[in-house]
Amino acid sequence: MSRERIEARFAALKAEGRAAFVAYVMAGDPDAQTSLEILKGLPGAGADLIELGFPFSDPVAEGPPIQRAAQRALAAGMTMNGTLQLVRDFRLGDQETPLILMGYLNLIVSMGFSEFAQAAADAGVDGVIVVDCPAEEADPLADALDAVGLSLIFLATPTTDEKRLPVVLRRASGFVYYVSVAGVTGVKEADEAVVAPEVARIRAASGMPVAVGFGIRTPERAAAIARIADGSVVGSALVDEIAEGLAVNESVTTRVLSKAETLSKAVRFARVGVAV
Repeated sequence: MSRERIEARFAALKAEGRAAFVAYVMAGDPDAQTSLEILKGLPGAGADLIELGFPFSDPVAEGPPIQRAAQRALAAGMTMNGTLQLVRDFRLGDQETPLILMGYLNLIVSMGFSEFAQAAADAGVDGVIVVDCPAEEADPLADALDAVGLSLIFLATPTTDEKRLPVVLRRASGFVYYVSVAGVTGVKEADEAVVAPEVARIRAASGMPVAVGFGIRTPERAAAIARIADGSVVGSALVDEIAEGLAVNESVTTRVLSKAETLSKAVRFARVGVAV
């Protein structure tokens, strides 16, 4: 199905009058088996889409929580091939939930654009976010992904002005990921009053759904963003549950899924006035 899963999910949510809860976790954090348990549990906890990070040693856009998640995953032996195996195992029980890989260009370049795209499609990936791939240089990767029906999802930021926005959107598909704050993940807080006009501007220019991330850690923030965007993306708050669970020897799967359920309910009911 590839990118069709993304389009179908956003269309269904629009028909329901609600935004998507997009859950980010790191492949292999804290180990492959636990990571798979978390992945399998996220749809039941309310995740409408899943972003699966592939670990990299120098994740320059990430704040401390996701940096530590990448370090844990790498220490446990996670690789790109291991990440794709997690996707394949996830797809054995779930053919509906859109799954997007998110990471950095080095690992894709080392694998080869066409080889990566084909392997991702075969595994059951629907789209890819490559944080450090400039839109101006994205054509070879976009071509490879287009050839197998996968979406290349681009980031727009508070500094993406009217001149550059068309460049960012030129090869974008699936949805647009709006970075709500200037800086790294999990540090600053998204302000819906500032984000709302940017979401409207990008949605009008792209004709695609706009999901917002970087700066959403609490149910209150997730709900506030869900009222003005097509999706609320939460990552650092989920991977923090892994770190905290490991520190106190509790089930990290239970902790992550419990947090995801709380956040997903906040997003689900954000537009109907239900208390969160």
